[in-house]
Amino acid sequence: MKVIWSFCLVLLVLLWGGGARAGVLGDRISSFPNWESKPPIAVAKGDLVYPDWMAGNWNVASTLVDLAAPLAPNIVTPGFESNRQYLQQPVLFKVRFQPEKNIGLISNYTFKKAQKIVADRTFNGLNIATAYLGDDGVVSVKVDPTNPNRQITVLKGERQLISIVTSRDTETPNPREFVSTEISQQIFRGESDIYLNEVETTTAYQVVGCGENGDSASKRIEADQVTAIYLSPQDPDYFAAGGHPVALYRYRLELVRA
Repeated sequence: MKVIWSFCLVLLVLLWGGGARAGVLGDRISSFPNWESKPPIAVAKGDLVYPDWMAGNWNVASTLVDLAAPLAPNIVTPGFESNRQYLQQPVLFKVRFQPEKNIGLISNYTFKKAQKIVADRTFNGLNIATAYLGDDGVVSVKVDPTNPNRQITVLKGERQLISIVTSRDTETPNPREFVSTEISQQIFRGESDIYLNEVETTTAYQVVGCGENGDSASKRIEADQVTAIYLSPQDPDYFAAGGHPVALYRYRLELVRA
């Protein structure tokens, strides 16, 4: 169960941020681990749109570099202590960012809108889940075809992780940096138990290499990411937590073009 719980904390990452610091979201990463509450961000509509330089296939190394339990020892989430074993241990997987399939209709004519770059959530989710749980631990990853913010990961043993992105914000400090924040509701259904919580993932991406001809096609991206866990109203410690995060995980990501 602890391994499954640890995986639940990182699945929404996708890809979850380095280097950008200007703006509220970038400053939030800089203030780790002194987070007092969730950021005031807008309700999520549509998908998370990434900059054009993130388009394509990437090999990712994700490394947990720090973690904190701000309300310990009074409140500590399941699996927190066991997650220390992952410190400084890179986890490798592949991800993909691609143009959004977006077709509009005007009168009797169809047209293709300007395409935006979004994550291939099914491909990415399956690869990340397999990297943490192994080939035998994951049955499937499904994204709601009518709502990219709703994802279901089916695990071995008839277990499910349901993730629903509820709010989101982004910042672009300059053309080579991008910061995103997403807050999601998570429901983990085990054989006999159900866990509910909220997860915030704030990530700052930075281009650190250019294409062979000096163009904007990046060869490598570095990212600094913080994942924060908040208790759901159903948790008996919800009011005691007072809106503070109960666990914080900081990751260092390196994306190299595949």
